[in-house]
Amino acid sequence: MMVATKILIGATGSVASLKIPILAKSLLDLNEQGFDFEVRIVVTEKAKHFFQLTELPSVVPIYDDALEWNAWKDRGDPVLHVDLGKWADLMVIAPLDANTLAKMAQGICDNLLTCTTRAWDLSKPLIFCPSMNTRMWQHPITAAQIATLKEWGHEEIPPIEKLLICGDKGMGAMAEVATIVNRVKNIASLKS
Repeated sequence: MMVATKILIGATGSVASLKIPILAKSLLDLNEQGFDFEVRIVVTEKAKHFFQLTELPSVVPIYDDALEWNAWKDRGDPVLHVDLGKWADLMVIAPLDANTLAKMAQGICDNLLTCTTRAWDLSKPLIFCPSMNTRMWQHPITAAQIATLKEWGHEEIPPIEKLLICGDKGMGAMAEVATIVNRVKNIASLKS
């Protein structure tokens, strides 16, 4: 029996957030193969545009900006972005849109997800899966921002080339869910 692995999924405002329910279910399905995964999801407000909360497995809690602000009233109250980071063994940001990539690389923390990444314990794995239009992907600032995250020890699962939702064909689509799940499996196997 493997040691429980607590996975925090981050979802940002990329159309690839359509795959969040699939990613969560795929990770939980591995529990039938002897893994012991607990999954929680933190979303940006824009990510919620791309899927229905009812599509998520019922055992998966979802956190957004409103929950953080509603939880804190006074000194000593829980600080959700810190508590999520303490809870998780591993964070997977899939998809990581261009906007949140830029915020993370600059240290901007203006929502629950970016506050969580800013308070992240760098001794724990953080995997990010970029997802954006090909033109955004090819912009010179993108490579520099990704390099910054990698310098901090975060791991990239690179995007793939395919027909994008916007109709363009090119690099920038989020890696396949199976690729992301396999990487999480490998990390969890090393942990046990």
